[in-house]
Amino acid sequence: MSFETLGLSTQLHDAVKDYFEPTPVQQAAIPVILTGVDAIVTAETGSGKTTAYVLPLLHRWLSAPRENTRHVHTLVLVPTRELAAQVREVIQECSAHLSKRLKVVSAVGGISINPQMMALRGGADFIVATPGRLLDLVEHNAVQLTRTSTLVLDEADRMLNLGFADEVARILKLLPVGRQSVLLSATFPASVDSLAQGILREPRRIDIAPETSEEPAITERAIRVDTAERNPLLRHLIRTEGWKRVLVFVAKQKTADHVAEKLRINGISAAAFHGDMSQGARDRVLDSFKHSLTQVLVATDLASRGLDIIQLPAVVNFDLPRSPSDYTHRIGRTGRAGETGIAISFVTAETHAHFCLIEKKQYRQISREEIEGFEPTETVTPKAPGTGGIKGKRKSKKDKIREAAARAARTRTD
Repeated sequence: MSFETLGLSTQLHDAVKDYFEPTPVQQAAIPVILTGVDAIVTAETGSGKTTAYVLPLLHRWLSAPRENTRHVHTLVLVPTRELAAQVREVIQECSAHLSKRLKVVSAVGGISINPQMMALRGGADFIVATPGRLLDLVEHNAVQLTRTSTLVLDEADRMLNLGFADEVARILKLLPVGRQSVLLSATFPASVDSLAQGILREPRRIDIAPETSEEPAITERAIRVDTAERNPLLRHLIRTEGWKRVLVFVAKQKTADHVAEKLRINGISAAAFHGDMSQGARDRVLDSFKHSLTQVLVATDLASRGLDIIQLPAVVNFDLPRSPSDYTHRIGRTGRAGETGIAISFVTAETHAHFCLIEKKQYRQISREEIEGFEPTETVTPKAPGTGGIKGKRKSKKDKIREAAARAARTRTD
């Protein structure tokens, strides 16, 4: 199958002339999105999901009638500034040969709002935004969403979780009811899927299974280690494995700063990357890492989505991710575009049970290994009986409300 057979405007053929053929998710999603129906697209990281929605939405924009004032045709909501920059770049590349001039505006936090307000004067055809900054622009009357044709939630599983759910709900109220909505992600947990169904109209499901091969693109390893030995083990692996670049995931911003500093003290070029840094600092750190000027990037889950780093040989879970879906996004930073990669998880006595849960949810089993000189000595201390609670024994919220009401009634009677 070729892009020419998918129903795209001939003007868009130049945008994909360097591609040999569409990826499976592009083959499945482009014809569906072209029809204007709602869609949920699930495909693994690095499969070409961004192009899969950008091309058909550009086709629909080309077909829309010209107006004197620019109304927002497509709104793309993303969780991070880095993903916003990546999506905007894809839109610009795909629209470079169009006969109509496309206006794309990126609206993200962490930088001054004034240039974005100036950019939105006269409207915009496509807006790529993080939810918080978009709401700021709405409050400043810098953007109107009442005539938006299409809403895209990229990395939708994260956009609909508790961190963004309230902001997304506020944005949905500003959009027309008859819009097209497209949700895309590598993972859709059941809880998020139920929320997604609540904002879509008879959506088409597009589920692209990961491509299988005899040799997996990503080799997963799990190393047992004591908590205090993770830093020395990380340094040992960086030196013995010969990684020219490695992305290390940690749970907290403070940990990112600490681990990066320990690596630098020991002569390894490293930098932290997290949400407490300014946009300028994040851009500089990321650029240095992409050009191999920095060997190790120590990051929070901010880096688990939207970063497309060519030839990244290894990812290390210094801290395990909170959820199994985050594990998928993390390790998906390596083994991209036909390359092979290694994903290593440090498993301590305290986190062993959580890693078992990740394995269960991911339908895989990863053998544990130990590195000579770093053999673990810690053991898990069993919880005292009764401290964890027993299902069915704890009072529910409704039970507590009924008891409170009964006490109040008795008080009034007395």
